[in-house]
Amino acid sequence: MKEKSAPSVWNNCLEIIKDNVSAQSFKTWFEPIRPVDLQGVVLTIQVPSQFFYEWLEEHYVSLLRKTIKRELGNNARLEYRIVVENSNANTPSTVDYPNYNSGNQNNPEVGFPYFLTGQQIKNPFIIPGLKKINIDSQLNSNYNFDSYVEGDCNRLARSAGFAVAQKPGGTAFNPLVIYGGVGLGKTHIAQAIGNETKSNFPNKTVLYVSSEKFTNQFLTL
Repeated sequence: MKEKSAPSVWNNCLEIIKDNVSAQSFKTWFEPIRPVDLQGVVLTIQVPSQFFYEWLEEHYVSLLRKTIKRELGNNARLEYRIVVENSNANTPSTVDYPNYNSGNQNNPEVGFPYFLTGQQIKNPFIIPGLKKINIDSQLNSNYNFDSYVEGDCNRLARSAGFAVAQKPGGTAFNPLVIYGGVGLGKTHIAQAIGNETKSNFPNKTVLYVSSEKFTNQFLTL
């Protein structure tokens, strides 16, 4: 019997995965993965970023677990090697994440105990008796995810923004930093997140301001 290798096992997994996700999702989330090691029933794959790893764990962990077990047995495990950009070198380094695919990964709940005259307030940013003020979000309604032109260069950014808008503060992408050159759609994604959040959660307050305005307001406080 031919001995299994990491590439052969992963290629067999891809054949199954390809039939269970859309062509676009397969190209975005599975084609960039590289199999790097196979030790017994433990397959190690390399992913291009921390965000990439978190997205797989949140959306495809069940599918990954099933395909790996089909290839390597019920005791099979999947481990991640994440490419980390090194600011002090021209070549990226990697970080191993062993056996983290045990289920959906969510941020831990953080409590805000706060006492005021003997009364506990669950959220210190909400003061009892203070009326809610209607705030102009300063968003352009034309900047939404439906009108955003998606391509290979911005698919990750769009996916991260959409995930934030579906579950603000409840994803691993918190805070979400959008970085890129001029004219590549940063403003569109940022405002699309705000518009989508307002649509999904009408009671939440969303505010879009420029960095200059934010700095000026912060300094005058």
